[in-house]
Amino acid sequence: MSRASYTYSYLNLEQSFVLEHGGLIEKPIIAFNTYGKLNENRDNVIFICHALTANSDADDWWHGFFGKGDIFDWDKYFIICANNLGSPYGTSSAKQIDPATNEIYGVDFPFYTIRDTARLHLELLKHFNVEKIALLIGGSCGGNIAQEIAYSLKDQVDNLVLLCCSSRESPWAIAIHEAQRLVLQADESLADKNEQAGNKSLKACRATALPYYRTQKSFNIRQKEIDLNVTNNFRASSYVSYQGEKFVKRFNAQCYYTLLNALDTHNIGRNRNSIEEALAQINSNTVVIGFESDMLIPVNEQQFLAKHMPNADYFEIKSIYGHDAFLIEYEHIRKAIRSKINLVL
Repeated sequence: MSRASYTYSYLNLEQSFVLEHGGLIEKPIIAFNTYGKLNENRDNVIFICHALTANSDADDWWHGFFGKGDIFDWDKYFIICANNLGSPYGTSSAKQIDPATNEIYGVDFPFYTIRDTARLHLELLKHFNVEKIALLIGGSCGGNIAQEIAYSLKDQVDNLVLLCCSSRESPWAIAIHEAQRLVLQADESLADKNEQAGNKSLKACRATALPYYRTQKSFNIRQKEIDLNVTNNFRASSYVSYQGEKFVKRFNAQCYYTLLNALDTHNIGRNRNSIEEALAQINSNTVVIGFESDMLIPVNEQQFLAKHMPNADYFEIKSIYGHDAFLIEYEHIRKAIRSKINLVL
């Protein structure tokens, strides 16, 4: 399947962006990709929220859903994916210059929340003068952001798809994030004001997290030793090390540190009386998808979402790939989405 033609752009906001906890981002920037064209009624919008370490080029990491007649049909829809706040791929982040010091922010980047990321995405929608979203979709961290957008826009989101996400970050997930932060903090260079800061620990940090994104079964199948007599240089060890090295080449340790902090803040019910009351106000036609082998965000979290959203149906998919199944199980995900959502222009 060919790649979709796209436009990669930056939106420079004129006003400073005030964060939920009172911090300020001067000269905020939003990096984003668009595919297709906005129609005259401005109602053919699909908005994709990406996961923690992805980027705004959704056709790169969710390519299996792009194409004529598919979920992301660029001939019919105007598809937007914005780079998340704090991510190293163009939107304001730890890599940005602090106007007060003329150095990069680094780990001193202002504290922000998942809700702040959603609010920044809403600024992009305002830029396009979009008042109605045909489909809002996000997986993992992107699902958390999508919830916040759906809550803010209420009836302006026709259809919503949430994959392997929760109504609030669980103690289990926060503990996994803290383990990663402790690894990063063990590297004294993390606080340095340069883009190589923390790189020595970033590889180990990623290796610490990787098993939680997959499953024992997937490792036992794909990293199984062929040689019965091997005693070192195990395939599983090489795989984890290789993935850590890849991550260092494409990401930024200081950005990752702040993103983990932001992820812990996710709570759709904060300052809204309760989680249940907040979810009850999301009226979109909704598909919630869980993966039975997900260790990071178990299916009971998705079942809770579907139970408390008035127009939501829950679908569970069997997979050996755990949390990462939302990036792999295209056929099953497509079937779940189309069982309830039929985009018609």
